[in-house]
Amino acid sequence: MSPVPNPVAAVCVYCASSERIDPAYVDLAARVGGELARRGHRLVSGGGSVSCMGALARAARAAGGHTVGVIPRALVELEVADHDADELVVTADMRERKAEMDRRSDAVLALPGGLGTLEELLEMWVARTLAMHAKPVVVLDPDGIYRPLRELVDHLVSGGFVRPAARDAVVWTGTVPHAVDALERGLADTAARLAAAPPALPEEYLEAEP
Repeated sequence: MSPVPNPVAAVCVYCASSERIDPAYVDLAARVGGELARRGHRLVSGGGSVSCMGALARAARAAGGHTVGVIPRALVELEVADHDADELVVTADMRERKAEMDRRSDAVLALPGGLGTLEELLEMWVARTLAMHAKPVVVLDPDGIYRPLRELVDHLVSGGFVRPAARDAVVWTGTVPHAVDALERGLADTAARLAAAPPALPEEYLEAEP
């Protein structure tokens, strides 16, 4: 499927910093960085130079992309801060890091990762369902790492704890081109919706009963 033309965007990518993972996921992150840069998008990431975070940013720069790294002061040594970033922002803590990444981005892409990646994804997922932002949220999961998460959310939907519309607020993809296509379609759709009307809490959330 061909990408939808849209203005250049800043894409926040959540991914792993662990060096114990299969190198295939490091390569996946590098391909994402290169693809985003080739399509003209800026990269916002966690500001580390190791594992997926480092590969992502290096590949984006190698393809001519602009990179912004955001890292908490306590992790500068642990994640080895990406001092080659076009902009390296050092924050006081993790909460400030997430807020700064959010502030600087127009869209979100989550790759396979650990607890930090999962936390970041869920926070942006929930905020989108509550109309606290209108950014597209896309997951790239070629090997089904997040399959148990999807099954859990389906189970919560079946039990009435999660609304189907909330579950469907995330787009799941399996290849790098499809993931970036989904981001671009989401950006175009969001731009069209915002031009028509400002974001509002979905009517179903305004009902007296859940």
